[in-house]
Parts: sequence; C-alpha cells; structure tokens
Amino acid sequence: MPDGVCKKAKIHHVSRVSFRRRTLLKAGGVAAIALSSAEVAVAAPSDVFVHGVASGDPTPSNVILWTRVTPGPSASPGSGIGPDCAVGWEVATDPRFRRVVASGSTTTGAARDHTVKVDVAGLAPDTWYWYRFRAAGAVSPVGRTRTAPALGASVERLRFGVVSCSNWQAGYFSAYRHLADRDDLDAVLHLGDYLYEYAPGEYQARDVVVRPHDPPTEVITLPHYRRRHAQYKTDPDLQALHARVPFITTWDDHESANNAWADGAENHTEGAEGSYADRKRAWQRAYAEWMPVRYEPGGVLYRRFAFGALAELSMLDLRSYRSEQVGSRLDHDVHDPARTITGDAQLRWLTSGLARSRAQWKLIGNPVMIAPVRFPSTLSIERRRALGELTGTPLVQGLPLNLDQWDGYTADRDAVFAVLRDHGIRNTVFLTGDIHSAWAAELPSSTRSYPLDRESVGVEFVCTSVTSDNIDDILRVRPQTASRAIVGAIRVNNPHIKHVDLDSHGFCVLDLTPQRAQMDWYALTDRTAPDSAAHHSTSYAVRTGTQQIEQVQEPVR
Repeated sequence: MPDGVCKKAKIHHVSRVSFRRRTLLKAGGVAAIALSSAEVAVAAPSDVFVHGVASGDPTPSNVILWTRVTPGPSASPGSGIGPDCAVGWEVATDPRFRRVVASGSTTTGAARDHTVKVDVAGLAPDTWYWYRFRAAGAVSPVGRTRTAPALGASVERLRFGVVSCSNWQAGYFSAYRHLADRDDLDAVLHLGDYLYEYAPGEYQARDVVVRPHDPPTEVITLPHYRRRHAQYKTDPDLQALHARVPFITTWDDHESANNAWADGAENHTEGAEGSYADRKRAWQRAYAEWMPVRYEPGGVLYRRFAFGALAELSMLDLRSYRSEQVGSRLDHDVHDPARTITGDAQLRWLTSGLARSRAQWKLIGNPVMIAPVRFPSTLSIERRRALGELTGTPLVQGLPLNLDQWDGYTADRDAVFAVLRDHGIRNTVFLTGDIHSAWAAELPSSTRSYPLDRESVGVEFVCTSVTSDNIDDILRVRPQTASRAIVGAIRVNNPHIKHVDLDSHGFCVLDLTPQRAQMDWYALTDRTAPDSAAHHSTSYAVRTGTQQIEQVQEPVR
C-alpha cells in the first residue's frame, strides 16, 4: 500500500512493537509503510499533523509516542467522521534518521478521534531518541524523547520540568516555551489541570478572556472534550515542549470538572448536564486518546517509574476514587476514616511501594497539597474569601479551610505519614500542583509538637500555575502587595511551611543528585503576553537523609 493512503482498517488503540533494527511488519492486516527519508511528502505537515507530536511515560526500554492525524478537512477533532488511516512511525538515534532502530505502522480513525499512540519497546536505557510519523502523504515534525536509566543503575543527576494549571483563556503558555528552550531536562512532570473545562467568560485572567476556549461552551460530552484537548495541542509553546522531552502526567479536576470526586463534581449539575457517569467516561476517554500516557479507559492512571537507583516516581490519581468534599456546613467529618482521597487500592499501592522502594529519592506526583495548612483568622473577610477561592473551597464559619486538598481527608494522610515514619523512610518528596501558588514545606510527623520536635516524614514542593489566577488576580491588586500580609500570617500559623508565593505564574525545575533534591521556581513577567520573559524567583533544597528544607541562593545551571 502506498505511503499515506487512508483506507478502512481495524483500529489499534495502542501498538506495542519491539525492534532492534529497521523492520517492516504487518499490523492488524495492514501492510507496513516503508519510511524512507528520501521520500517527498505530498501534503504539508501543518495540514496533516496540526497537533504536533509528543512522547511520554518513559521506562528503561519503552516510551509512548503520540500524534493526531487530520486526513482531510472533514476529520476535525470531535467530529466523529473521517476515513481510517494508516500511520507509519520510526525511531532513530539521530535527528536525521540515519540509524533507525524501530519502525512500524498502525491505523487510526474516527473511533479514536484520529489520534495515535504507540508503545515502542526494545529501546536502550538512558538514551536520547528521535521519532516521526507519516500519514496522508505527509511527514510529521520530528520529536525527541529519552528512556529512563536502567533499573538499579548509578545515576549522578536527574532534572525535571514541573508544571500545573495551564488555563488557555488566562494567558499564553510562555512557561512551556522557557522549558523547551532548555537542553537539560530528562522529562516534564505535569501535575494536573493540563486543560480547563470552562466556557468562554467563565474563568480567565482577572475576568479578561485572553484567548477564548473552543468549543464555545463548557465541555461535557466526548466531542466537547476532544475539541478542547485539540485546541490546547495547537499552542506552539506546548507543541515545542512536547516535541522536546517526554511528559509524565496525571490529571486533577479541570480535565473533568471543577472539584471533581468519584461520583460527581462541584461544576456538574445532574439532569441539566446529564449523568456524571457519562461525563466521566467521556473525559477519561478523551484523555486516553489525546495524552502521551500509558492509560486506556477502564484502566488505572496511578503508576510508578524508576530512574536507576537515584529516584522512583509515583504518580497519583486523586480524583477518580475520592469521597465528596466536605461542604461549608461541615456536613462530614474531615477525620472520618471512611472518607478517602486515594481510594483503598491506590492507598495500599502507594504505601506498600514506599515501604519496598530501594531508590534514594522517593518522588510522589501529587495533584493536590498534602502539607497541613491552618489559614489565619486575623485576615479581613475579603482576604479570607480570596484564600477560599484559591483553595477551591467555601468559607467554613468565616474561615478558609483546605478541604479540596489532603486537609479534607486526614485519615488517608495519616496513613501515608505513618508508613513514612514507622518504616523510617527517608528522602520522600511530594511534588504538587493545583493551588496556583508556590510552597515549600516540611511534613511534620506531628503538627502539635513541631517545631520543638522538628521530626519530618518528608518535604513538599508546590509549583505555581502556568496561567491560572492566584491571589493578586483574585483581589485585583498588584503582585506582592496584599499577599505579603497573607503570607506572613500563614507562616506564623504554620512553622513547617518555609516558603509561600501567592502571586506568581510560571514553572519549576527539580534537580536530583545523590546529595540533595533542589526545586527552582521561575516566574513569568506577564502571562498575558505571548513573549513573556521569565526570571528565577527562589530555590529550596533538601539534603539527603535530613527531611528538612533550606533556601538556596542560585538555581541549577
């Protein structure tokens, strides 16, 4: 069959193929496509590969490759129409594809919104690779990816970009551009809110829509979620970062609906918006189709990655199994052991994995904040309401409580902390998003005795938002003005919290060595400017074995 011909064919949701050399094969009865670098594409990549390329979930031998094919104008995202199409792919050890080490073909079509995911196996550990796709007579942009170090291997350094909360309507994704411009990242950890479900005019930058969402409605159905994913994948800075390094992602609530829990969400009305079960199936399916993640509908998103002997990363799913959030009237007890944020199976998986881990650094990709926070009662009602909006929960008896975070599910947090304490587990670092602000905190074994007894079971580094509103935006004030009093009061009430920045937008870089783990925070100059600059904001590190954080003057270079 000639390169680029679309035809009716069986759809393969994920191709798992292992190659040590260039190979031709047959997949699902479709003849493989020979991928010669001398071939000339007859269609522009911008027409066929509008949504770029991406990779994700690296292991020592495997990596997910992703793209979306547009075989014709009618096959728009979410349309449910368009021909089935053969797609060829290849992986090489050089950007000019002179040494191809894996290749193959698969098919896609309207059944999976013309997205493609290939789980390539048989790769060498700790190695950079380049990849590309061919379909409909066009060649995709070239992507670069990297496998993880071999299990148990000695690793001197790992470096990850860390991001969350990227709201299209609230600004441009300059944070992604600055990460893409670096040449020192092994992967990017996206901790949730990769996209937002709101309609234009519902949630943006200080009530100004910088660029409107598509579709022009709140996303509820499968076609809606597909179109929203597609829109985000057209952002040039996000495309550049996806093509530069592999992503390791999890979802938070806005991939579905605000303040989602297992059987509903604050931003979902049964009846008017249909059943939440249908909506949940829709957003999970769209996520599986459009993200470079080793996940398919009906599976589990929480998963674990090993990076030699230096680090192990456990990515959590804190929306699919959680109990409903406590309301403003404290209709449930936050300490009730029957309430869960993880679900029983995920909690067992997390705690048993921590207890068994032999990696030096135990990293936990944690969508919502786990450090206990007591918000001050001395603030004005306006500032208390702003904190309540930031944390996504209503005021309780006039005070903001962190009820959408682990503070609303203390039994699960106590169980995790008990395992860390009772097993003497060291070097645990929670990496967190969601809260549109930057935090660095120790995790006290007991908040009652801290800091007289500075026993800490781990540390938490919270990245701020890429674009989503924070305190200065909520209060409509200049950055680092009204927030100073709030930060001061939070620090007084919570001595285990060493750093808070409630105003900045940006990204983080996590650097791991055998000696320490360091998080560098970078702030954007203006999230509403497509060419926004970024500057180093602050850095904090934890030295191995100490469980305590200290400020560092210089970022990693």
